[in-house]
Amino acid sequence: MRKKVIFSWSGGKDSSYCLYKVLNDPTYEVVYLLTTLNTEFKRISMHGVKEELLDAQSQSIGVPQLKVWVGQGTNEEYELQMSEMLLKAKSEGIETVLFGDIFLEDLRKYREENMAKVGMKAEFPIWKTDTSFLIQDFIEKGFETVTCCINDAYFDEKWVGKKIDSNFIKELPSHVDPCGENGEYHTYCFAGPIFKKPIKIEIKEKVYKPLELKVSSSICSSQSEYQTKGFWFCELDLV
Repeated sequence: MRKKVIFSWSGGKDSSYCLYKVLNDPTYEVVYLLTTLNTEFKRISMHGVKEELLDAQSQSIGVPQLKVWVGQGTNEEYELQMSEMLLKAKSEGIETVLFGDIFLEDLRKYREENMAKVGMKAEFPIWKTDTSFLIQDFIEKGFETVTCCINDAYFDEKWVGKKIDSNFIKELPSHVDPCGENGEYHTYCFAGPIFKKPIKIEIKEKVYKPLELKVSSSICSSQSEYQTKGFWFCELDLV
């Protein structure tokens, strides 16, 4: 009997690659995709992607969503809203949440502690996967994705809205993790083996937003020696 799980879904490449692994693992039955969105802007928290693009992913993948809405952006609010949603899921017999994190130990500990508070478990199916291998395998398996948010400590404006392919990987600065695991960049995935059909998108204007103190550590790792002043976001729309 397969274990019913919730999959923590950001809409990006690591989530997509991890979900691909999970959907091909007979151990799991993915019941929901779980995503945090901002109540004011109706966008995925951190990535800045519109809700309708998230909906398009869920529909193409064929797994329903659980949406956690936050407004203030504080850890306290996030934890409260997340706990309420998880307790509802737990009442359906779901006791495990899967995350696509790769090597940030502090983030893993944070997630495990939050899951323990509601009596649930956190699992990390691609934990400690070599990120150079992961990004190459991601491309080779036919996934397609574009950068939707970049950290200005590592990149300039031209890097946002770029498709991730072999050339992208070759051109990455040496101090950037191939998967952007330290918060260097975030992506929106629109095609690949987990999707029943590709999502048609168009890339529009680029917007720069200065760093705010409440920005999550999952965007900008405190371990980084590079100073972040802000982020470039790329507006994506459905065609």
